[in-house]
Amino acid sequence: MAKTSLPAGQRRVYGYTRVSTTQQSDSGISLDEQRHRIGARCSEHGWHLEHVFVDAGVSGSVPLNRRPQGGRLLAMLRPGDTMIALRLDRCFRSAVDALNVIEGFKRRKIGLVLLDLGDCSNGGVSELILTVLAGCAQFEHHLISERIAATKANLRRANKHMGGLRPFGWTLGAASGPGKARTLIPDLAEQQAILDIVAMRSSGMTLMAIRDTMRAQGHQISHQSVANIVQRQCQLAEAAE
Repeated sequence: MAKTSLPAGQRRVYGYTRVSTTQQSDSGISLDEQRHRIGARCSEHGWHLEHVFVDAGVSGSVPLNRRPQGGRLLAMLRPGDTMIALRLDRCFRSAVDALNVIEGFKRRKIGLVLLDLGDCSNGGVSELILTVLAGCAQFEHHLISERIAATKANLRRANKHMGGLRPFGWTLGAASGPGKARTLIPDLAEQQAILDIVAMRSSGMTLMAIRDTMRAQGHQISHQSVANIVQRQCQLAEAAE
């Protein structure tokens, strides 16, 4: 991408926008809204908006340099350029990721403007705020992951399945209820296999040996699945006590 020739002293700015798959239509963070507000800030200050990089359907948990367009943007930036984004969480979820990028920008004399924080490339208080907020965003991400895990656990206890691979021991029924979760129907042969797996593990057999025994019986299963089954059955047994 060729850079536009600018008058001396005019700031060259590259925009960055991102939405995750579940945020495509969320109010206030749509791609169009992000573009509009970035363009308005550039117009307000007389900055030249060279290009806006868009990562659509990319999780904020992915470091900026590993996102398709985030990586292109970082490769495009040169000393004297500025990156601009709507909010901290559009760019960073990890405090380590944020600080690594900021340190690299400072060394290369590249600016960073976040519309919710202002100019974050001058150090001092702005960098402190950015560090704290990035840490909070990282903590929030952990909480979200815990909530998702808890939701899936509740669904399993209710014999429901939201998606992903079919759990060993069950077949999938029709979709129903909130989120169209599918009912889990016990597969009698695989349920017996689960009991056999637990018994074999209790007797001291290795995961590989159990896997091979199960495969010989016609069950397509990996040693990791065997380990997961044993762990899940132990958790169920502890919960029932």
